[in-house]
Amino acid sequence: MITTEQQEKLRGWFTGRLPDDLFEELVEVTVDREEVTVIGRIPAPRLAEGVSGAEKEAAVQGRVQEFRERTRETRIAVAREAEHRFRRKVSWGVECAGERSLFTHISAPVMTRLRQPERQVLDTLIAAGVARSRSDALAWCVRLVQRHTDDWLTELRDSLEHVQRVRAQGPDTEPENTPTDSE
Repeated sequence: MITTEQQEKLRGWFTGRLPDDLFEELVEVTVDREEVTVIGRIPAPRLAEGVSGAEKEAAVQGRVQEFRERTRETRIAVAREAEHRFRRKVSWGVECAGERSLFTHISAPVMTRLRQPERQVLDTLIAAGVARSRSDALAWCVRLVQRHTDDWLTELRDSLEHVQRVRAQGPDTEPENTPTDSE
């Protein structure tokens, strides 16, 4: 984890370092121990009215590919500077017409110990064809949690606030304006 100030400095560095015409907008800069991921918005392709969903999807994919090829050298130069400065790999992605595409990014191994019931969950996902391996199944579970993170974290924060209020009213707290023995 990095501090909010470090996150702001990182985003500020990319904002200042990226050429003005690279993205319409710098959407997101995220960081963990291994990687910095930079996501920018690029213009959607201009399409005639009434085009099919398949045509729109192909046009967006074409736009993303064109951007990736055209900006490769610029992105590599910025990534080299950032990797030296921040000691993390830099990955890139774009948003185009509401779709997000990530370019090459790292996949970091994570070690965990699971008991049999937890392993059975992963093995069920494999047996059902949802995942090819326990590693894929675990990644699938993380993505599922990630999809529901906002609601869950809001509920968790509300619960923590409630716990703090209840603790403050507990028997170990001194009531306000209570005379002490010395008074």
